[in-house]
Amino acid sequence: MTERTLILAFESSCDETSVAVIENGTKILSNIVATQIDSHQRFGGVVPEVASRHHIEQITKCTNEALEQAEVDYNDLDAVAVTYGPGLVGSLLIGVTAAKTIAWAHNLPLVPVNHMAGHIYAARYVGEFKYPQMALLVSGGHTELVYMPSEHEYQIIGETRDDAAGEAYDKIGRVLGVNYPAGKTIDEWAAKGKDTFNFPRAMEKEDNYDFSFSGLKSAFINTVHNADQRGEKLDKYDLAASFQQSVIDVLAEKTMRALDDYPVKQLILAGGVAANHGLRTRLDHDMKEFHPDVPMLQAPLKLCGDNAAMIGAAGYVNYKHGDRAGLDLNAVPGLMFDRIQNK
Repeated sequence: MTERTLILAFESSCDETSVAVIENGTKILSNIVATQIDSHQRFGGVVPEVASRHHIEQITKCTNEALEQAEVDYNDLDAVAVTYGPGLVGSLLIGVTAAKTIAWAHNLPLVPVNHMAGHIYAARYVGEFKYPQMALLVSGGHTELVYMPSEHEYQIIGETRDDAAGEAYDKIGRVLGVNYPAGKTIDEWAAKGKDTFNFPRAMEKEDNYDFSFSGLKSAFINTVHNADQRGEKLDKYDLAASFQQSVIDVLAEKTMRALDDYPVKQLILAGGVAANHGLRTRLDHDMKEFHPDVPMLQAPLKLCGDNAAMIGAAGYVNYKHGDRAGLDLNAVPGLMFDRIQNK
C-alpha cells in the first residue's frame, strides 16, 4: 500500500490568499483561493498594505474551508508548507505566521517553499517530472529560465534585467485603458490584430539567456502618446498583437537557445503569463520544429496564477528532502534561486 503524505500548504506572496491540502505532491484534495483583484483594480496594480489586510481577513476562512473540502483535520496532516519568498513582505508574513502557528499548535513539521519552485511544480499535476529539465517561468514579477539537473536543484541561467513580462503587460494595459491584471485581455486582443508596429525585440540575439522588456514598454507607450498628440487613433488590436509578438519572440528565441545548449528531458512552462494563449501556441510550434524529442509540460491554466496547490506540490518535494524550518522562519521578499554562469 502506497504511503499517504498530506501537506497543508499556504500561499500569500501577493494578492491571492490560498490554502490547499495536497496528497503525495500530486493529488489536490482542496485548493481554496481568495482573490483580491477587485480591491486593487482601481489602483492599477497591487497595493501592499491593502493586500496584507485582505490576507489577514481571509487566511483563517481559507484554512477552515481547505480542511473541510479535503475532509481531513489537523491530526491527518504530515506537514505544513508555506511560501516564505519572494513576494511582498507584509503579505508573506501573514501566510508564514499562520503556518508557523498551526505547525506549533499541532506539532507538525514546517516546510519552507520558494514561490518560484511552486510555479514550476504546478506542472507536476499534468505529468511526471524527468530530469534534467528546463523551466521557463513567466509571471508578473519574474521572467526566468531555470535549469534543474535533478529534483530539488534549481539554477537560474537567464532572467529579466528590468521589467518582468507580466509587469510589461500591466503597464501597457494602463495606456490602453485595460483593467489590472491586463494579460488576459491583451492576449485576447492580440489574437484579433496583426504585428504592424514591429516593436523592438530587446536582447533577442545577444549571446546569453537574459531578457529585457523595459525598452519594449517604453517604445509602446511612446508610440501611443505620439499618436495621441497628433490626434491619430491607433488600432488597439494591432497594438496588442505587436506588443505580444515582441514578448513571445524573445521568450521563444531564448528558450530554444537554452535547450540547444542544455540537453534536457523536459521543458516546463509555468507562471501567470504561462496562461497566455499566444505564448503556448508559439512554444508548441517551436518545440515540435526544433526540439521534437523534448516533451513540454505546461502548468494547468487554473494553476498558472498564485495558488497553494503548487506550494503543496513543491512542499512535498522539500519535505522528502528533509527541508525544515523553525519557528523563527521569516519572510524573505527577495528570495532567489542560485544563478550560474552561462555555458
